[in-house]
Amino acid sequence: MPHMNREELAKRIAETAILHGDFTLRSGRKSTWYIDKYLFTTKPDILSALGQMFAEKINSPTTLLAGAELGGIPLVTTASMATNLPCIFIRNQKKEYGTSQQLEGVLNPDDHVVIVEDIATTGGQVLEAAKTIEEQGAIVVSIIAVIDRCEGARENVEGAGFCFESLFTTADLGISEVSST
Repeated sequence: MPHMNREELAKRIAETAILHGDFTLRSGRKSTWYIDKYLFTTKPDILSALGQMFAEKINSPTTLLAGAELGGIPLVTTASMATNLPCIFIRNQKKEYGTSQQLEGVLNPDDHVVIVEDIATTGGQVLEAAKTIEEQGAIVVSIIAVIDRCEGARENVEGAGFCFESLFTTADLGISEVSST
């Protein structure tokens, strides 16, 4: 599979996953466009290229990667494969059967964790994931989103004391209009 550069990857994500119409976002806000993460996180060429991009941003002292269900699972998997770092999966809620875990995989109190995220809008879900990790005694090194919708996630994540990065912003994908409230 040939390696895509950043511009090629942005174009590929945009043509694969940007939908136009009337949408209600998780935050409750309305938008005339929507990025369907499942349309790009299910494509092997895009996942492979994203794994490499994550790997370029993940460095020491990171010992573990984390991704939240459902959209973060393929992303943290490809990042894990590209960096050779183990990963954990974070459930939205603790399961009520089997091992009754909210975190799947092994998280140690001395781990330095990078959380990978699909699309950051306000950052609410990823901040919950960070809190879950810190409650186990580990340190969240940074949060890296594939796409920052530029609607408050960076400010909220940094305001909570975490480092925030994104591989792309909506502008990188050719989206210039802001969602209406």
